[in-house]
Amino acid sequence: MPTTESADDDQLFVLTAVLLTPAQFPSVLGDDYPEVCAGLGLEPYAEGYGLVLGQDGDGARWTVVTEDVSLVACAIAAWDCGMEYDLSPGEHSIVGALPGWPLALAVAAPGVPQPHDPEPQEGDPAPLAPPDAEAWGPAQRRLGADEIAMQWAAWREQVDGDDGFAEPGDETHQGVRRVLAQARGYVAEPPPPGRVRSSFAAGEARTLRVDGPGWSMVARTDDIAFVLLDEEPGEVHPVGRGPELPGLLSSLDELAVRPV
Repeated sequence: MPTTESADDDQLFVLTAVLLTPAQFPSVLGDDYPEVCAGLGLEPYAEGYGLVLGQDGDGARWTVVTEDVSLVACAIAAWDCGMEYDLSPGEHSIVGALPGWPLALAVAAPGVPQPHDPEPQEGDPAPLAPPDAEAWGPAQRRLGADEIAMQWAAWREQVDGDDGFAEPGDETHQGVRRVLAQARGYVAEPPPPGRVRSSFAAGEARTLRVDGPGWSMVARTDDIAFVLLDEEPGEVHPVGRGPELPGLLSSLDELAVRPV
């Protein structure tokens, strides 16, 4: 479980932490790494950051940004295993403390007031706040793609044979055709870091996550793809392998950023 840390001599009750790197970042915050960094007022350094979310002694929400990515990764791994880990970034590694949280949390520190934004001081940035993911839009579309990637087997079972597949040349799926065309464009001209990410999958396959303006695609290099579009709320389009998809996925995987 997260434990308490001190930053800049002010006690912070750590609630959670996330990585912010080209290969791993909260998808809900943007389509690529530079976009997410811009939203947080950070430079998109290739080494990335760790974001530590917690409350001060008054209950105010704070996001501490640290350059010690390895420390945050170790803490997350320990917490995932149910172990305690004292996440205390060294003062030299702390980039800054931002008011608010960029992500919605359902937990709070015990023994302090309920989470609230700190009192604004002159010159302070506006408090961070989670994107609105209640209504369909880019944030919810990206969260939907996250869910498919995490629950691939369940989603794959819903597609039986070739029924329901959208094919690249099918005129009735112009949105899917647009997505595949833009994805092919990434191969010719690599997009900003994080637009194409690759992670482990079963066997020797990889799970690909590809995002673009108004769309997200989740695919397995040995299987099919799923496409979500901003203009089609709640719809998920399975894309059959056909003659084109295998080569496209292989090329995307070659240029994708991968977790270290």
